[in-house]
Amino acid sequence: MKFLFIVQGEGRGHMTQAISLASILEAQGHQIVAVCIGKSNRRKIPKFVYDSVSAPIITFESPNFISDKAHKNILLRKTITYNLLKTNKFLKSLKLINQIVASQQPDVIINFYDLLAGVYNYCFRPKTEFWVIGHQYLTLHPEFKFAPSKNYEKELFLINNKLTALKADRILALSFRKLESDDPKFTIIPPLLRKSLFELSPSQEDFILCYMVNSGYADELIQFGKTNPYLKIEAFWDNPKAQKIEHPLPNITFHQIDDHLFLSKMAACRGLLSTAGFESICEAMYLGKPVMMVPVAGQYEQACNAIDGEASGAGIAHHQFDFVVFDKYITAHDQSKNQISEWIKSLDKTINQLINRSLNSKIL
Repeated sequence: MKFLFIVQGEGRGHMTQAISLASILEAQGHQIVAVCIGKSNRRKIPKFVYDSVSAPIITFESPNFISDKAHKNILLRKTITYNLLKTNKFLKSLKLINQIVASQQPDVIINFYDLLAGVYNYCFRPKTEFWVIGHQYLTLHPEFKFAPSKNYEKELFLINNKLTALKADRILALSFRKLESDDPKFTIIPPLLRKSLFELSPSQEDFILCYMVNSGYADELIQFGKTNPYLKIEAFWDNPKAQKIEHPLPNITFHQIDDHLFLSKMAACRGLLSTAGFESICEAMYLGKPVMMVPVAGQYEQACNAIDGEASGAGIAHHQFDFVVFDKYITAHDQSKNQISEWIKSLDKTINQLINRSLNSKIL
């Protein structure tokens, strides 16, 4: 079968999911005809994405978040206003996607949580199956627990989920743990993690690994380093103005985002302190590393991720980057009890079953 991917470019999670699924599909003999990634001025598509995908990569203007001047908090009102003012650019993006679909004639379009992809499927009604994939769709399961909501955060989150999945033929919800579903359109599947993760041999050195999608958290980290010089911290950030490696303190190291280096550091660290993105938490769980999950302020889905991750045995949720609290947690906690490895091993079989189901429906 021929697959076309449409990927949200906000953060690295959806892109690493696409890389993983592309690898699985190609190993099963299918073809990825193109990968369309929603871009913005706020985020640069990492080099590892271009290096990891064999299909042509095409970028298009897509909605994205607006953060405060400190690059820490997501501003919902400004985000909505900013994106509404770019409506004409987004209309051009929809036409571009339609041109790509018309020229490539995929059997299946898979949307990795890009809003315009859902709008495209609803407005243009392509003659192809439309699948959506993401941890966000686990909200459709009755066991999912929502974070406390204010200023309509939950409602906006669920509206965004619906918009990304408009007229979807299949909804694939990524989950930390195995859950059952009776709806044939709604399937819960294991995390989509990169092949390179499974080649690592975990060890334990004396540092805590930190992943900050927003560079504004750096000041907090440096302050912790000053008052707690016994704690060794290695952090990855997305800061285009910084050097590849910086050492603001003897016990603090900052790295620019580097796919392979980040995974190798994760395999060697004592634990991961991170914003509450889905993929990094899953990777740490697989490697047996405890996690402190700190949701990005104003990003409601991350608040939900933290609750779900805590319930699944990943570690602890917290409201700020507190390395002292996390250090005490690591010392007292046995992370070997999480069961994610067996769940992840079922992924290839699950994907194959989904495709066979789709092929059989075409024959019928």
